[in-house]
Amino acid sequence: MAVPPFLPDTPTVRGDLLDYYAEIERFDRDVGVMLKLLEQRGELANTLVVITSDNGFPFPRGKATCYDAGTRISLAIAWPARIPGGRVVEDFVSLTDLAPTFLEAAGLMPPREITGRSLLPLLTSGKSGQIERRRDRAFFGRERHANVRENDRGYPVRAVRTKDFLYLRNFAPDRWPAGDPPIYGDVDQANNIAGSPSKQAVVEHGGDPAIQRLFRLAFGKRPAEELYDLRADPWQMHNVAGDPGYARPQGRLAADLMRELKRTGDPRARGGGSEFDRYHYGSGGTVVRPSGR
Repeated sequence: MAVPPFLPDTPTVRGDLLDYYAEIERFDRDVGVMLKLLEQRGELANTLVVITSDNGFPFPRGKATCYDAGTRISLAIAWPARIPGGRVVEDFVSLTDLAPTFLEAAGLMPPREITGRSLLPLLTSGKSGQIERRRDRAFFGRERHANVRENDRGYPVRAVRTKDFLYLRNFAPDRWPAGDPPIYGDVDQANNIAGSPSKQAVVEHGGDPAIQRLFRLAFGKRPAEELYDLRADPWQMHNVAGDPGYARPQGRLAADLMRELKRTGDPRARGGGSEFDRYHYGSGGTVVRPSGR
């Protein structure tokens, strides 16, 4: 197995990753059982099956971040009666595209309020690779993931990902991105320092010279802008924002991101967004509805 370079390559981390892979293997087996059941009932050919995830892997610099390890997820779709299989489509898509896809598959017109775009044109095209030219990027972001900062504040980020670059705008660089120390609770939402074995390996050995940089990447504060050249740095380890050699793509992506935020009415685009920190946080299976606006 290969350990991502933003994690220490130790037996503890390898064991933690292998446990995670074992969970995925079990999931794969369970999916096989479900597909077999559909086949036995004669429903497989006309069932739209979507296999995906809600976030990247729950390790430092993964889940609850806007790096690829936190946002780039698996997506496999099958519908034998309608979709030619055996293909890899490289268009940028979002899970917001699933709702209009399901509605269109059912013969319904998605309402105008839905911001996602149906994937059916991609799925039924029979083509591989890049299919729709306008799907050349994805916009995404985060606010509050868990109650892990003083006064229950989040960590607002907006990002745009293209084939060659990842650009992030951190709107509150004074805050701790992984949660307040020493717990850094946005990593696996642990309520103590230990957390997962991989998190513990980085936190407890953050003072070691070989681990210091990995500790800063996972838990340290971040500048207002980040830019990663994915052609040379696929794991997003080297922030080139501010480098004169990258001034053009940084400026272009920053403008593209702000234009999209304004188009969609994102309060962060106008200097607002503090309301996100005031929303009540529900947990433990209880839905808490805020009073007032």
